[in-house]
Amino acid sequence: MERTSGDWQDAATAITFSGQSVIDGKSVDGLSGKTFASKSPIDGRHLPDVALCDAGDVDRAVASGRRAFEAGVWSGTTPADRKRVMRCLANLIRTQRDEVALLETLDMGKPIGDSTSIDVRAVANCFDYYGAAIDKIYDEIAPTARNAIALVTREPLGVVAAVVPRNFSMLMATWKVAPALAAGNSVVLKPAEQSSLTAIRLVELALEAGVPPRVFNVVTGTGPDVGRAPGLHMDVNGIFFTGSTPVGRIFMEYSARSNLKKIGLELGGKSPNIILSSYRDTAHAARTSAHSAFFNQGEMCTCPSRLIVERTIHHEVVETLLEVARDYAPGDPLDPSTSMGALVDHRHTKRGVDFIRTAERDGATIRTGGRQVREDTGGCYVEPVVLTDVTNDMTIAREEVFGPVLSVIAVDDVDEAVRVANDTPFGLASAVWTDDLTTAHKVSAGIRAGLVYVNCYDCDDLTVPFGGFKQSGIGRDKSLHALDKYTELKTTWIALG
Repeated sequence: MERTSGDWQDAATAITFSGQSVIDGKSVDGLSGKTFASKSPIDGRHLPDVALCDAGDVDRAVASGRRAFEAGVWSGTTPADRKRVMRCLANLIRTQRDEVALLETLDMGKPIGDSTSIDVRAVANCFDYYGAAIDKIYDEIAPTARNAIALVTREPLGVVAAVVPRNFSMLMATWKVAPALAAGNSVVLKPAEQSSLTAIRLVELALEAGVPPRVFNVVTGTGPDVGRAPGLHMDVNGIFFTGSTPVGRIFMEYSARSNLKKIGLELGGKSPNIILSSYRDTAHAARTSAHSAFFNQGEMCTCPSRLIVERTIHHEVVETLLEVARDYAPGDPLDPSTSMGALVDHRHTKRGVDFIRTAERDGATIRTGGRQVREDTGGCYVEPVVLTDVTNDMTIAREEVFGPVLSVIAVDDVDEAVRVANDTPFGLASAVWTDDLTTAHKVSAGIRAGLVYVNCYDCDDLTVPFGGFKQSGIGRDKSLHALDKYTELKTTWIALG
């Protein structure tokens, strides 16, 4: 039976949860004993104080992971053993769906309907996928001469660190933790300080499922302390980060300044979404584009925030966008009928509103939305905004907003659309809407991005890789390709005489 808004409100009042880090299989405070306040963006309610850890706590977690790795309590187990534990974890997450989803909504402000039906489901499926896959990954024998055998084997990196963002805190952690664990690594997880609670719960469930203590540690705290420390740590073999491009550059510097640790970066985007007049169902394209831009309050690295539209259909597209935007009024995230929740905190809310005001000063026209609303709740809510008269040189078209902001850019033809699409330092996601197969192939080949959607947006499956070109990152999450990040290849040459 599905819960009502009242049920979720009661559950939110009754729930208890930890703000401690998990190191050596135990819930612990930071060495300093300090904590930081955690408030829900829903209404400012106080959540448990979270351990304010520092470099010393990272040292503890890395040493713990190293001891586990060298002892072989996880790295030395068979793929079938790791599969059993990871699939058990997936099932535990499913049985704890409501609790985990509630943590995510309280911490992040996203609608509870999305947390239950999308986030928790995707997290469980991810652990299932890599658990099921790992005993089907075969090593190789190279085609050498008959007087030798050359084995090519995969080995885990060792101790890896994952630093993950606030927008899909549980899912982004899982995209890194699941393949890393499947490959036999020890993992140190640093969640965003704005949304740490589901990461803590994830480690607790992993221990319950049978992941040995010390293999999976979570260290909470700020980026300058707990994010920096594993980046510079000489005993961390890989650092894997999802977040902004400027911080990604810093992690590359950390790797160069330390032990040249392996690095994976899933960074920002300013995704172009092209609607051409050759697509007959313009209204459908516009509706899908608006839903995709406003989903998760626009806090998505793949948000299709630059809508590039041929002038001949510009008016029709904009009218449909306005209809959809007006249906996305921010509401109570604990109400299952809510489609748009809160932004993650007041600082980020102000940043989003500032972007909108800058766009207006630059000459863009606000067609609907853009106001901060529900301020009486103490929460962080902004109306979805549709901007027209946007040109690609404006700040709103160049920088990642991470909010419910959709900019419409008019172009004359498909060639101009591709030029505008590629006129960005980013290259994460993109889309083109056309009924012409030749045009679809031409545009998808011409766009420099890791993801190109044709006549759809944000379609997703664990079997396909996720990542970007240019300044949108290095390496891929999801699919079997993700295992490349968390393993090393070893050649063993055996002379046969």
